[in-house]
Amino acid sequence: MVNWVWAFLLLSGVVLAAARGEPGLVSEAVAAGAGRAVQLAVPLSAAIMLWTGLMQIADDAGLTRWLSRVLLRPARRLFPGVPADDPAMGAILMALSANVLGLGNAATPLGLRAMRELQRLNPDPARASPAMCTLLALSTSSLTMVPTGVIALRAAAGARQPADVLVPTLLATACSTAVALLADAYLRRRYGIRGR
Repeated sequence: MVNWVWAFLLLSGVVLAAARGEPGLVSEAVAAGAGRAVQLAVPLSAAIMLWTGLMQIADDAGLTRWLSRVLLRPARRLFPGVPADDPAMGAILMALSANVLGLGNAATPLGLRAMRELQRLNPDPARASPAMCTLLALSTSSLTMVPTGVIALRAAAGARQPADVLVPTLLATACSTAVALLADAYLRRRYGIRGR
């Protein structure tokens, strides 16, 4: 669907430029956009490498494992049907830890792995289990303590204080996570959903 939207936008730009009698506008816009993309991509890549390296050091130092242990008790309450020693719980904890640390590019594959593990436990493979719905709500709302991607993007765009977003991001994602958990609990209670 997104491909169709992009194709429509591209074709409508070409048609409108031709209708105005200025077909060169499209090639000028393409060249200018490509130049801006390169100007943004190079510093952004450097900033992402820096943050990814720092997060790798934190992971090697045991921060992710420590955070997983901290999240285990709340995760047991949020995912009561998932055994604590099952690989699914480990995958859930790793996905949530990556989200908390702002590692969106790492959180996505970890979240997909957690969904595969939860599907293995799912008694009705045609429907999402309650644990899968809860994980989706938590991953989407994504409580984030260190928004590494946003900080890297702000640094690449030339912000003087790229880390100014730490507190607002923490507050916003705490609110979104609270709403997601409340909605999940309400819907489970309303429809009498229990188990995995």
